[in-house]
Amino acid sequence: MDATDHVRREWAARVEAEYRSAAITQHLTLWLIQAGASPDLIRDGLRITDDELVHAEMAFAVLTAAGGALAGPFDRGSLGLARAHAELEVDVALVVTEVFCLGETVAVPLFAALRADCTVEVARAALDRVLVDEVRHRDFGWTALEWLLAQSPVPLRPAIEQALPGMFARQRQHYAAGAESGRLTAAEGAWGLMDLDRYAAILAQTVERQYVPRFARLGLDAARAWAGPVSPGVLDQARPSTS
Repeated sequence: MDATDHVRREWAARVEAEYRSAAITQHLTLWLIQAGASPDLIRDGLRITDDELVHAEMAFAVLTAAGGALAGPFDRGSLGLARAHAELEVDVALVVTEVFCLGETVAVPLFAALRADCTVEVARAALDRVLVDEVRHRDFGWTALEWLLAQSPVPLRPAIEQALPGMFARQRQHYAAGAESGRLTAAEGAWGLMDLDRYAAILAQTVERQYVPRFARLGLDAARAWAGPVSPGVLDQARPSTS
């Protein structure tokens, strides 16, 4: 089935996002080692790094099949994490919260929706693999956050509560800009693309069904953070991108 420029742009963006996720997870795993996390949690982080590399390779195969190519090398400045707090545990907790508890949790229903109408074999194979892995990546995030809240020598809830409104605002912004506007053709849906309004709807459902109850079990109020005001300039702060 012929691919459009929209298809090629979307899959090129997915290659970069998956590759960036591999770098970020590798860096986060180093922080977990430095923070004294359990070997099981560390091994999970290393496995996820490899998953993300596989995802990038499979996305590149889709891009190639669609007749596309990468525009150039990735921004090296985005391929890693930077410390922002004196306490390592605070940095770890904020990255785990945004990248995994938020990003990987919404990724599960998002990729399920992308997969639903996908019939192009190479694209379907990529989405099949990603969807299976995202469930484990989501669970890693919530397990890691629970461990951090229980074991950290410094309090983490105040920092997370302060950061959550900005994290949610970035999610809204990301999914508003993360898919092109306009109605898709049936062929674009067959390549694993989805209309922009579906992204917003799935994010809203995830807030209600996943974020609010999961954060509540950890003593955090996601509903208030979702509805709350965002500090000026928070969207301009450096942060990792998610796949």
